Amino acid sequence: MTSNAGRTVAIGCYQDRFTGFESGATVAVDVIRTTTVATTAVALGRRCFPVTSLEAATKLAAELDDALLVGELGGHMPFGFDVTNSPALMAARSDVSRPMILLSSSGTQLICAAHEPVYVASLRNYGAVVRHFSRTSERVAVVGAGTRGEFRDEDALCCAWIAAGLLDSGFEAADDRTRETVDKWAGRPADSFLEGNSAAYLRATDQVRDLDFILSHVDDLDTVFARTNGEIVRAS
Repeated sequence: MTSNAGRTVAIGCYQDRFTGFESGATVAVDVIRTTTVATTAVALGRRCFPVTSLEAATKLAAELDDALLVGELGGHMPFGFDVTNSPALMAARSDVSRPMILLSSSGTQLICAAHEPVYVASLRNYGAVVRHFSRTSERVAVVGAGTRGEFRDEDALCCAWIAAGLLDSGFEAADDRTRETVDKWAGRPADSFLEGNSAAYLRATDQVRDLDFILSHVDDLDTVFARTNGEIVRAS
């Protein structure tokens, strides 16, 4: 393993007022469920446009042909939307020609806040993200979306897996929080996040199919995705 000065990786939580994505590359993580929905949809050939508000979603829907409104606010699907941000439901849909406008309480807020290109990662493509950045000399911030100020277990796990892979390729940890998160989560199995609050919410609201989908689709996409010009696309 070789070290390259300047190649650092930082882990943060967006709702913790993390600002480390102001320079270098940002990887946005919202495993339950925004980034899993986005990577699933784009991998299937659907266009994906993340937005931060109902007003932005409505405006964009008027500009796109037969747009599919997908998402939640406060855990509830907004009135007039077609489907909540469920990766299992999106994977089952056959209307991939319809562009998706994606809105969520935390995930799309993070994706739209970071400077472009912002990379979008879930457990489905974390390995591809590691391989992509292991060949670069960039500083990388791996940022979990968070909910109500909490750095959620599933996001900490995914961020730690990505950061650990970059550390193995010669990156250095940017700070103590990064090292502590890697030490706590990098060696854990995927299903360890089932103990967290997000998984408990999905169980309580009869959305276990999304937990099953996430756990049955780990590291199965060899694709890097990024938001560029307002759209999440396959990155070159």
